Amino acid sequence: MGLGFIVFTEAWERFSFYGMQALLVLYMTGYLFLPEHSEKVAGFDAFRSVMHGVFGDLSPQALATQTFGIYVGLVYFAPVLGGLLGDRWLGRRQAVSLGAIFMCVGHFMMAFDVVFLAALAALIIGSGLLKGNLAAQVGDLYARDDQRRDAGFSLYNMAINVGAFLAPLACGTLGELYGWHYGFGLAGIGMALSLAIYRSGTRHLPDNRAAATDAPVAGLQPGDGRRIMAVLVILVITALYWTVQTQVWNTYPLWVQDRVMRDFGWFEMPVTWFQSLDSLAVLVLAPPVIWFWQRQAKRRTAPSDLAKIAFGCAVFAGACLMLVAGEILAGSARVAIIWPILFHFVCAIGFLYVGPVAMALTSRVAPPSVNAMMVSCYYLGIFVGGFGSGFLGRFFERMDAAYFWLLHAAVVGSGAVLLILLARPLHRAMRGQNGDAGA
Repeated sequence: MGLGFIVFTEAWERFSFYGMQALLVLYMTGYLFLPEHSEKVAGFDAFRSVMHGVFGDLSPQALATQTFGIYVGLVYFAPVLGGLLGDRWLGRRQAVSLGAIFMCVGHFMMAFDVVFLAALAALIIGSGLLKGNLAAQVGDLYARDDQRRDAGFSLYNMAINVGAFLAPLACGTLGELYGWHYGFGLAGIGMALSLAIYRSGTRHLPDNRAAATDAPVAGLQPGDGRRIMAVLVILVITALYWTVQTQVWNTYPLWVQDRVMRDFGWFEMPVTWFQSLDSLAVLVLAPPVIWFWQRQAKRRTAPSDLAKIAFGCAVFAGACLMLVAGEILAGSARVAIIWPILFHFVCAIGFLYVGPVAMALTSRVAPPSVNAMMVSCYYLGIFVGGFGSGFLGRFFERMDAAYFWLLHAAVVGSGAVLLILLARPLHRAMRGQNGDAGA
């Protein structure tokens, strides 16, 4: 029963999160950050002055992509602090409930231009409180040796992808075709449903009260320092991947809007549908990829986790080259829709080889005494990647689109090269004293 409430809570939370995110850059560049509208936003002049002071002069479009990058980065940094609050002070139930309230308020505030910056702040705080603490509650439903634990997390992750798939189709279509604020309002309704489901099911969840701050903590063992450094190096390299992956929600929608042929007779495909395609590709390809890994394991031909992550980075670089090819073949005309479709399905393979594998490696290799903290540090790669995507987004207006995506292919491809070059010393470091890190 508890798992069911958590799964549906997460599905609707992701519906609201990705529904808003699918519209955010299009909303800022096509409406809010235009001079005639930005003056209505409370605190916008001060915000713009700070952004210009830190990043240099930014056009409205560059300011929008940089803002998006900072927002996404902070959304994935906040769970590090939110998890600490849930563990030490609030307890997980209260942290999730409070986070859901912040997110619900933030989504509804997005329907009003004047409180746009405050709405983003509320969403960042809410996501920080909810994200890590809700995922931790899945594990709390089962004993450590309960075989149902993996199935529970599989259903939880399925809820994430289902919510991410449906949100751009619903919120994105409504926002693009009928008005931005209608789309944001629907995201708020989704978050209100998430909060209601969670609160109605709390009696079926473990009563995770805040842990005692003076609880004994096991110290580091010989060799643990090398393991920690190895994991941190890997996470720094994965930030190159997340820089390009985050671009799928940042400048990529602007490229689709400007450059892709989306007309089908009387119907023009909304830009936000491509975000749904990104999630659909993961849902479709995850089962065959997992089957392939299991087959490799049975034949004892499975590559190491480092090799998988390097392969995923290389595949994602290949996906970016598909956008380059589409631009070159299109010339001055619009790019054929087959190229972004292929891009998303190749991206999905890259994600499956990088995202979950890097998290599993971190959890397995990090020493027990700092394991939870190191797993939280996994999200810091996405935090850095969010800022990186915003920084690269400023070049979208200045560069030819083919060169822009070629630059991104080089960024994520360099991650594959670095992992190959550092594979041997990283493997040695991860083996630690007991000789086996399982990586």
